[in-house]
Amino acid sequence: MVITLLVVTFIVSFLVAFITARLFQRPIQSILNRLIPEDINYAWSRYMQFAIYVVGLSSGVKIWELEKYITPLTPGEKAQLIALNPERWALEIYRTVIDTLGGIAWMLLVFFVITLIAYVIVRIFESKRRATPDPRDS
Repeated sequence: MVITLLVVTFIVSFLVAFITARLFQRPIQSILNRLIPEDINYAWSRYMQFAIYVVGLSSGVKIWELEKYITPLTPGEKAQLIALNPERWALEIYRTVIDTLGGIAWMLLVFFVITLIAYVIVRIFESKRRATPDPRDS
């Protein structure tokens, strides 16, 4: 039963990461098009898609959380395992969705903050370049 729960949480986490990666594919690509030269921005975009999957799966599928279903909470003869009933299934699937989205949200927040800083730096250099007269024009 725990193996089934592990597989189900993996599938749910993968689907959430897939949907999120698809939703953010164009915004990520347009930001990278603006900041990075054309010859490598596609590779960076693909890397970001990969990172969404890795962060989503590692955030959503928490194996140490599933250990409570195979390891007794208290040692001894009367030790009991937590039962995997329908309520626990619903709770674990909900936790998987929320944790997957939370992990991806933090990763994207870091990405967007870094790219915002890079965008501001690019704009400053562009405005300075426009403001200084070209000595060849004299």
